[in-house]
Amino acid sequence: MRPQRQTPAHKTDALAELVCSNSLKTEQENAAPWLLKEELRRLDSLLLSVAARTRVPAGHALTVDRELFSREVTRLVEAEPAIEVRREEVTEFTSDGAWIIATGPLTSDALAAEIARITGSERLFFYDSISPIVDAESVDQAIAFRGSRYGKSMDGEAADGQGDYLNCPFDKEQYEAFLDALLAASSVPAHIEQDNARYFEACLPIEEIARRGRDTLRFGPMKPVGLIDPRTGRRAYAVVQLRQENARAGSYNLVGFQNHMRFGEQARVLRMIPGLEHAEFLRYGQVHRNTYINGPALLAPTLQLRTSPNIFFAGQISGVEGYVESIATGLIAGLGATAFAGGDPVRAFPRATALGSLCGYVSGADPKNYQPANITFDLLPKLEQPPRDRRLRQSEVCRRALAALEEHLCTHV
Repeated sequence: MRPQRQTPAHKTDALAELVCSNSLKTEQENAAPWLLKEELRRLDSLLLSVAARTRVPAGHALTVDRELFSREVTRLVEAEPAIEVRREEVTEFTSDGAWIIATGPLTSDALAAEIARITGSERLFFYDSISPIVDAESVDQAIAFRGSRYGKSMDGEAADGQGDYLNCPFDKEQYEAFLDALLAASSVPAHIEQDNARYFEACLPIEEIARRGRDTLRFGPMKPVGLIDPRTGRRAYAVVQLRQENARAGSYNLVGFQNHMRFGEQARVLRMIPGLEHAEFLRYGQVHRNTYINGPALLAPTLQLRTSPNIFFAGQISGVEGYVESIATGLIAGLGATAFAGGDPVRAFPRATALGSLCGYVSGADPKNYQPANITFDLLPKLEQPPRDRRLRQSEVCRRALAALEEHLCTHV
């Protein structure tokens, strides 16, 4: 519907605009996020190929230049002869043809009401947060130093004291003062009080993390493991990492520093971070409301609405969390809708795959306590005779998943 109608989080009219982090998570082989991306690559995912072409340095993570990424996705979609792009808000559905509802993290009120009507259920909400971005030239690099946790660069090799992140180091006194200011800062109130909203655990605002204990941040987004401050030759007490936002390294985001402080408070508190005393903020952190349906009560493993199989759900609205998870469900829904429109069977992916397990969670979790999920090994079936070593277990789960995917593709594609 953009730019005819904007959302509280989006800023452009481009498709695939990344409104939160610019990271598609780890590319470390045999990790669960890597497995999901590897399965998507074997399905020739367009978005994964665009992500590879627009990648910026970020250690093990697949992180993209968000502007180049959305611009390239928009160009490719608009250039596809079989696609007609309509810039308008959809507020109702018909029983004709196949539909995919993939409304992203911010479904409009009118469309959400229509979804509630066709599903016969109320909407669910949780709050997601956006990290601040600073101008690279305003970072004091006499204080901030380059390095990646555990000394690894984007390709997984030793970084030789360089690394892909800028690190702002705290001593104990600085950390304690920062924590006190953070906890005392004024926050933006929830969008709608009656939402009875909750935060998604993987995207907790830093204030919420800090309220769980004075050392919680030091063992979370501010952990200093593997980072030696070259000024002292010792590991810092805590660090804030800055991740490159674009290919020219003109800006950095504060990794894991999503928050819901008022903008003036953010400027005051975040400039207490060593190296950011004179930071110029290109974007402040924000909180926005996400909408998702109760998938286990409504969806089949193919992401079809059980009561209306011509309607598919994908992305945030279906009850997954994360860019790659949204990409995955979008591709699954696209394949399913194509099959449905052509009168062919709509087939679920094997449960042993990350794709199949993600859909298995969306359609089969406990509907009474349902909340969005990232891909984890907990979602995949357990091995019958698992190795005792964790890395060997994960490697075997990945091997089994990729073998199941290949068999599925040979049989049904």
